[in-house]
Amino acid sequence: MSYRKYWAHRFGTAPFLPMSREEMDLLGWDSCDIILVTGDAYIDHPSFGMAVIGRTLEAQGFRVGIIAQPDWQGPDPFKVLGKPNLFFGVTAGNMDSLVNRYTADRRIRSNDSYTPNDEGGKRPDRAVIVYSQRVREAYKKVPIVIGGIEASLRRIAHFDYWSDKVRRSVLVDSKADILLYGNAERALIEVAHRIAKGDDPKTMFDVRGCALMRDASMMADWQEIDMTSIDDTAPRDKHENEKIVVRIPSFETVRDDQEVYAQASRVLHVESNPNNARPIVQAHGERDVWITPPPLPLSTKEMDWVFGQPYARSPHPVYGDARIPAWEMIKFSVNIMRGCFGGCSFCSITEHEGRIVQNRSHESILQEIEDMRDKMPDFKGQVSDLGGPTANMYRLACKDDEIQASCRRLSCVYPSICKNLNTNHDSLTELYRKARDLRGVKKISIQSGLRYDLAVKSPSYVKELVTHHVGGYLKIAPEHTEDAPLSKMMKPGIGSYDKFKQMFDMAAKKAGKELYLIPYFIAAHPGCSDEDMMHLALWLKRNGYRADQVQAFTPTPMSLSTAMYYSERNPMKPVRREGGERVYTAKGLKQRRLHKAFLRYHDAENWPLLREALKNMGRADLIGNGKKHLVPSWQPKGTGNKGGEGVRTGRKHKTQKFVTTHSGKGRRNSPLRSKG
Repeated sequence: MSYRKYWAHRFGTAPFLPMSREEMDLLGWDSCDIILVTGDAYIDHPSFGMAVIGRTLEAQGFRVGIIAQPDWQGPDPFKVLGKPNLFFGVTAGNMDSLVNRYTADRRIRSNDSYTPNDEGGKRPDRAVIVYSQRVREAYKKVPIVIGGIEASLRRIAHFDYWSDKVRRSVLVDSKADILLYGNAERALIEVAHRIAKGDDPKTMFDVRGCALMRDASMMADWQEIDMTSIDDTAPRDKHENEKIVVRIPSFETVRDDQEVYAQASRVLHVESNPNNARPIVQAHGERDVWITPPPLPLSTKEMDWVFGQPYARSPHPVYGDARIPAWEMIKFSVNIMRGCFGGCSFCSITEHEGRIVQNRSHESILQEIEDMRDKMPDFKGQVSDLGGPTANMYRLACKDDEIQASCRRLSCVYPSICKNLNTNHDSLTELYRKARDLRGVKKISIQSGLRYDLAVKSPSYVKELVTHHVGGYLKIAPEHTEDAPLSKMMKPGIGSYDKFKQMFDMAAKKAGKELYLIPYFIAAHPGCSDEDMMHLALWLKRNGYRADQVQAFTPTPMSLSTAMYYSERNPMKPVRREGGERVYTAKGLKQRRLHKAFLRYHDAENWPLLREALKNMGRADLIGNGKKHLVPSWQPKGTGNKGGEGVRTGRKHKTQKFVTTHSGKGRRNSPLRSKG
């Protein structure tokens, strides 16, 4: 915010960032300073990464154009706005392109919620690499800056579930000049101004939150902490030199050695606190990928500035009346914070946005609601969500800055809530009340993302939530009922859910409302056995739940759960050749389908698979026609021939029905939850 604006600020603010030369002409531009390429449709709203980045750069005085979902078969679509004066910014969009296109069973999805009319196939697989290649073909010497969640989570050598192998850093494969990871507004502003001054982005090793290529000759004055061996147990933290870099195992080593891969993953996650993290270096052949420490969290003033830019709060007019599902989902929602200190091992939020929660002020949030009311004709007084990566981490933080600066815990709430964590929800409760009092606001819903293990620490918050902000049901994510998989997810035991449910039901009764909790569960997570899934299915039946849609764990790049899936080791603990903790993992398609089938125990299509499994497990006593049995011994005519997953239809039933859409990355199709 303190930079002197670039000279082009005299052109003013664009109603929408231009997507054509005609729009540039109307703005009086002869060229763009920066062109952003994205795999999403361009929606000018702060829940969409390209809009945030574009408006942030515009506020610095740069002329920013957008090329959204270009045809990647050749370079010509990347020339539509001409050659940028400074650089191309490339992202796959709000989601990893492979998570977006494929199911957990690697089946191609027919839809894409970030595309007009929900049409699939409008972005390539590994979009960051493909787009960067086409940009280089179009303009060989223009710098390329890559970012967004796909680049962020692939910044080091990583296991790629879709090709079933370890791939190089996306920086290497894309041949980009610099990679920015995490929420990169501050880093991008610095990089843009320095490129404008003539600096080479390949030399910006002092910028936080980036990855660059570095030759060994450039490291002469740095002292290395060698973390490449899992057999060396000597102390490695006592170094006097301030210029210290941590060397993790090379791409070639982690590609060929699963245990060492787990070691590299462990080091990366330990070095994630921006207050004490050190640079990380990983060899790729004869060169190194150099990763600078994570970006410092934005202050409340900076967050307000980012969200206070002149967003049009709608899709670009070029899309006309086309339906864009991701936009429809969040158009009346407000993002109040970023980051998550939960550290769930399967989730990408922490790796991308960081463990330190970044908050907006009450004033900024209330102003956005008023803007929505005054500027969006179809707003009817219903705010669909008020949250972020979680619903209730707003203004929760470590009580002591010095303790936070030195902390290396992977989670503030696992295995138990840290005694230094402030869990007071009063500020969030006050925000809810202020928002409800705004003119024209009829209802503010909080539908999902609640950390119930934190909510139970503030009974007054639970009462406020249930009384005013839950309409019918509230989605929460216990993920499992059994301790073995929960310990690998870094999630609390089912007892925390039971305690919250008791408080929830009591508050609903006092409010005179009939409300339900809708729990999400995840199948086939590392550490989860067939017996664990069986016990979860029994819990579901005992509690009257029937899942309509379920999702198996998807190993997304760089997560701790993915390291467990690939290496069958637990990187949350020291990794050793002898004595390290091994992790059982369901990998085969049949077994992963079995785990999903347990979640849909009520579907007749799954009964043959479940009967076979129960017999093999020595639990044939659960097969029968009584209330205590899990599956019946009879089979309806014309069912059970589809291999195990069942269909999404069934007979009417009296027990509660709920939908599970959880994946290894977080909530699919929810920009509010996963950002990008």
